[in-house]
Amino acid sequence: MKRIALVVVLGLLAAAGLWVWQRDRAAGLPAGFARGNGRIEAERVDVATKFGGRLQEILVSEGEMVEAGQVLAQLDPTQIEAQLREAEAGVRAARQGLAEARAVLAERKSNLTFAEQELFRAETLGARGYAPGEVVDLRRTQKAAAEAAVASARAGIASARARIEAAQATVDRLRADLAEFALTAPRAGRVQYRLAEPGEVLAAGARVVTLLDLTDVSMTIYLPTAQAGRLAYGAEARLVFDAAPQFVVPAAVSFVASEAQFTPKYVETEEERENLMFRVRLQIPPDVLRAHQEFVKTGVPGVATVRLDPDAEWPADLAVRLPDDG
Repeated sequence: MKRIALVVVLGLLAAAGLWVWQRDRAAGLPAGFARGNGRIEAERVDVATKFGGRLQEILVSEGEMVEAGQVLAQLDPTQIEAQLREAEAGVRAARQGLAEARAVLAERKSNLTFAEQELFRAETLGARGYAPGEVVDLRRTQKAAAEAAVASARAGIASARARIEAAQATVDRLRADLAEFALTAPRAGRVQYRLAEPGEVLAAGARVVTLLDLTDVSMTIYLPTAQAGRLAYGAEARLVFDAAPQFVVPAAVSFVASEAQFTPKYVETEEERENLMFRVRLQIPPDVLRAHQEFVKTGVPGVATVRLDPDAEWPADLAVRLPDDG
């Protein structure tokens, strides 16, 4: 049923677009121009949780303008803060272990030095016949054992350093996770909806706030084959909104669908091809949007006129007129 309803709606939109085109042509729209109806749309950004938890507070209201990086909401960080303190204690313990390993190495080096001296004296006395061979062998064994102990102590230092790195990595990870408990705006925009309230327990990935990027606003219209085929990317357009017909807003073609809408994909006759409708997106320049953000509202209907012929002169009634132009 949903698919049938969608087909019906799309068919009605196609018929409406074709009727507008035929009406405008009959009404004397200048040659080299096309016209269609549409609604203002802005890029929507959903701000969601990365981790589950209880929502502690929401710091913005619907309709409020926010800046990129601004904190919008805060999850309760109590548990992860405790984990972070535990991990930081682990770093301190690992550093203490490194200090102890260094002390052990110093002791083992001292023992090695003493063993080397004992071996030297035993070998000297043995060469003169004052020390039996087994004493010399014992001193050599003691020296080898002391060297092994030094090597073991050095390995202990390397192990202690590795434990410090692992503990520090845990701290860094937890700090990064803690930062995610503060939900920030990924870009500047206007708050459209608050989708959760303080006190709610949210799962990972739950949406909390929806933003509208008011620097990425466009209108979508539908044009028949003969007109869509002549469109160039970047072609100029003018938008007139039903709510403010005294203003004319500049725009440009940013997208033309590669496939027709509302009709069979493949048609054989020229008449049928003329009835194909193509989706066209008209982008409003970001600098215009930034200068008039307080006027930008999504869903507002209007009429778009697109210039098909780059040499055609815009009619006087479609000269750009913005709110600050008087």
